[in-house]
Amino acid sequence: MNDAQKTPLKIDQMDPDPFTQFARWYQEAEQAGIALANAMCLATATAQGQPSARMVLLKGFDARGFVFYTNDQSRKGRELEENPCASLVFYWLPLSRQVRIEGAVEHVTAEESDAYFASRPRSFQLGAHASRQSQVIEDREILDVAFEKASRTFSGQDVSRPAHWGGYRVVPEAIEFWQEGENRLHDRLRYRRNDSQAWEIDRLAP
Repeated sequence: MNDAQKTPLKIDQMDPDPFTQFARWYQEAEQAGIALANAMCLATATAQGQPSARMVLLKGFDARGFVFYTNDQSRKGRELEENPCASLVFYWLPLSRQVRIEGAVEHVTAEESDAYFASRPRSFQLGAHASRQSQVIEDREILDVAFEKASRTFSGQDVSRPAHWGGYRVVPEAIEFWQEGENRLHDRLRYRRNDSQAWEIDRLAP
């Protein structure tokens, strides 16, 4: 930890808005040169409560929530359809920090999905058409053939967004800022909405 991170977190020094506080920490992670500072663990669960987790990339955030994009027919897409709740975890090891987010999940608008898809490299766009994400396939050649087919289909034209591909927004009900402390006495400050939907901050024991 550097000197800034050795200083214990104090509630009165945190921004009252958790999104502003997240933006501050996220910027510090990027400035620290952390590779893929936007990488986050996404945990979902089936309607029966069977959990699964994987790493995805944060593609935007604002006061509405935290956005990522995926194939709706993937395992995470199917689980979010039947159980629209999720948890996110960012872990920035060089800063000895993590952020945990829990909340409901909603689809972003078709316009938002279209705009982000259009910004992706063409090869990624073609890959979205080629991959039957999370489905069993016979061998690697299946992917290569599907990619070449998509390349021919869209030769000389823009690649359209597949109907099964789009964005999800995690709308947080709780956001916890964790910072490593000496003697394993870590700082954990959790933002939660109260009955009037205003954010309140609690300190949790490590």
